Amino acid sequence: MSNHTIEKGYFGEFGGSFVPDDLKNVLTILDENFEKYKNDPEFIQEFQYYMKEYIGRENPLTYAENLSKQVGGAKIYLKREDLNHTGAHKINNAIGQILLAKRMGATRIIAETGAGQHGVATATACAIVGGMDCTIYMGKLDTERQSLNVFRMELLGAKVVSVDKGQGRLKDAVDAALNDLVQNYENTFYLLGSAVGPHPFPTMVKHFQSIISEESKKQIIEKEGKLPAAVIACAGGGSNAIGAFAHYIDEQAVRLIGVEPAEAPSLTEGKPAVIHGFKCLTLLDEKGEPKPTYSIAAGLDYPGIGPEHSYLKTTNRAEYVTVTGEEALEAFQILSKVEGIIPALESSHAVAYAMKLAKQLGSEDSIIVNLSGRGDKDVEQVYKMLKN
Repeated sequence: MSNHTIEKGYFGEFGGSFVPDDLKNVLTILDENFEKYKNDPEFIQEFQYYMKEYIGRENPLTYAENLSKQVGGAKIYLKREDLNHTGAHKINNAIGQILLAKRMGATRIIAETGAGQHGVATATACAIVGGMDCTIYMGKLDTERQSLNVFRMELLGAKVVSVDKGQGRLKDAVDAALNDLVQNYENTFYLLGSAVGPHPFPTMVKHFQSIISEESKKQIIEKEGKLPAAVIACAGGGSNAIGAFAHYIDEQAVRLIGVEPAEAPSLTEGKPAVIHGFKCLTLLDEKGEPKPTYSIAAGLDYPGIGPEHSYLKTTNRAEYVTVTGEEALEAFQILSKVEGIIPALESSHAVAYAMKLAKQLGSEDSIIVNLSGRGDKDVEQVYKMLKN
């Protein structure tokens, strides 16, 4: 694994912990517990048990033969996070953090969610460890476009709080969750869903999500006898992408490509700034405030990005590109029709770019697309969009 943190919690100039002292103490305790348990044999054994017996890992690396033939060029492989229990990569991290919360004696879990997948994963994790008290913050606009996921969370025993401040989107849900933590830190564990936020969250989320690339690296060598030419993942907050990249960061020959929505291009157009207690590339308006964003994929609707992605971008280790909502919508339909796999709208951004890249590579090359989630949650939204 790459050890490019200059000082703890920093990736180059990005990361850190810009929070009030009360919260800093809470995060220091969290960091100490994470460091203590991440290598603890009993913790690892319990985490692996849930990964296998509950989530269904390891999940396949599927050769998308029909899509590869239709596009021409490189072979396209799909890392099937959509096959996880609850339908996305989010559950990997939710289980890891809930096992940590349990060991820390927390009695109440809070989380933020955009598309609802992290909320569902958190509510699921709370249920499996014995019905822990669970509150999920979700932007008002997102509760409307992902109403089915709201019902799922409630069905799993969570209380969903609709946040109507600001734009009523993911950024506002994070604000609300951080405020809750400041007020209730004595008994509350904030189960953060993306590779963002103050230290140790980005490091912790990467640790639990790195299972994605740990598996895919082994799988692609079994299938192709060599590493892929590129690994592609959609990038919103950046948790599925950092998990998909983690075990390839030191493999300089493998291109790492994060795909952002053209409507929220934090890495492509962002400037270094502090947002939600950490420094990253952030989309800013003329007043220097985080800019409103809008993507058809609620999970990519964030004006910042994980600090490690900001570092990978500025050091040129990873490339970040944009795909429009229209291109993602087209890829959503193509993958469904030619492979019988309905991808999440977030993942569809990665699929759209993979189709462009495959054409530029040779048939002896392979590329891995992290299929971060399935499209069940988006079918109704897409139905309405296509009808209009």
